[in-house]
Amino acid sequence: MIDIKLIRENRDLVKENIKKKFQDEKLPLVDEVYEMDIKVREIQTKADNLKADKNKKSGEIGMLMKDKKIDEANKIKEEISKMADEITKLEEEKVELDKNIKERMMVIPNIIDPSVPIGKDDSENVEVERFGDPVVPSYEIPYHADIIERVGGMDKDAAGRTSGQGFYYLLGDIARLHEAMIAFGRDYMIDHGFTYAIPPFLIHADVVTGVMSFPEMEAMMYKIENEDLYLIGTSEHSMIGKFKDQIIKKEELPITMTSYSPCFRKEGGSHGLEERGLYRVHQFEKQEMIVICEPEESMDWYNKMWKYTVEIFRSMDIPVRQLECCSGDLADLKVKSCDIEAWSPRQQKYFEVGSCSNLSDAQARRLGIREKGEKGTYFLHTLNNTVVASPRGLIALIENNYNEDGSISVPKVLQPYMGGKKLITPVEK
Repeated sequence: MIDIKLIRENRDLVKENIKKKFQDEKLPLVDEVYEMDIKVREIQTKADNLKADKNKKSGEIGMLMKDKKIDEANKIKEEISKMADEITKLEEEKVELDKNIKERMMVIPNIIDPSVPIGKDDSENVEVERFGDPVVPSYEIPYHADIIERVGGMDKDAAGRTSGQGFYYLLGDIARLHEAMIAFGRDYMIDHGFTYAIPPFLIHADVVTGVMSFPEMEAMMYKIENEDLYLIGTSEHSMIGKFKDQIIKKEELPITMTSYSPCFRKEGGSHGLEERGLYRVHQFEKQEMIVICEPEESMDWYNKMWKYTVEIFRSMDIPVRQLECCSGDLADLKVKSCDIEAWSPRQQKYFEVGSCSNLSDAQARRLGIREKGEKGTYFLHTLNNTVVASPRGLIALIENNYNEDGSISVPKVLQPYMGGKKLITPVEK
């Protein structure tokens, strides 16, 4: 959510930003907010003046009663009563206008960073840099589900019986490899000064709407029936929510945390080969990182954060690239975002394994996350980034470490988490 001062002082900037995001249907909202805001301030001024007059007249009543001027005192009481009624009406009108303004402000997109490429959708995202050489081996790389099944690592049929499509059992060495990858990401972030956390996996609606836009919420989140609780789609939701309505001391900044959680998403649209694999699933696990910092430091943190993910994947012998998200692919709260994509030797293309985002003060403004410092009280900036998520990261790990004989090499950095195991071999049937 942007600062309403932007609409008061520079409507053209806000409208131009909406156009850059190809959301022209939202343009009328800017003028609507502008006009309603003027009315709110007029009402507030009128109400304040009435309250001052009411207080002044209330002070006169005592003097009149003291001087036995009962009729005059009663007349003023009637005036005060009318003033009170008018003040009540004005306050009710203001409450309704404030509600209407907030509804519109919640869907007006954040101002994107000038460096963001302009484009309509993810097809116009821009590759920035590659890390590691994408290799296509001389032998065939099977579909990841087939590789995993050959080493006895997955049972989707059983998951279908217990939970339905979009769920899975990971078994044996593959389940262990999955956990090794998450644990390595956790320890990497701890070694880089981040505080480890395991957050709540369910959060209230006001936290959900504080960290994401309503359309995202509807598309992603599972709601618990008859309760004000949602299953998290990523631990960023509850980690940023941790600081709701808090005033943070300057000496506590920056706040850098890494969190583990299962994640739950509706993930509609799976089809074909994906239905029996692990690309689109309703439940997965992820190591996340979040930063809360001074506004002037957020872009530096953004660049540090996505590079951490690159280093983690390169440590597991996985080539990756950074893909800059264009304006039309940015969620409304984000000012800048990039995806980290891993190389798939089977598909001979890259696919998303993580996303890094700078949301400036949008989440902080919605949730009331502030600092009280020399410049007064102001909203802080929030950022989030995927450390590593499974099963997407697991797919990349398996494909890039698959051997011609059907075995999977365990990257050196993960071997301590696998009891020293260096190779996962096919199961004899």
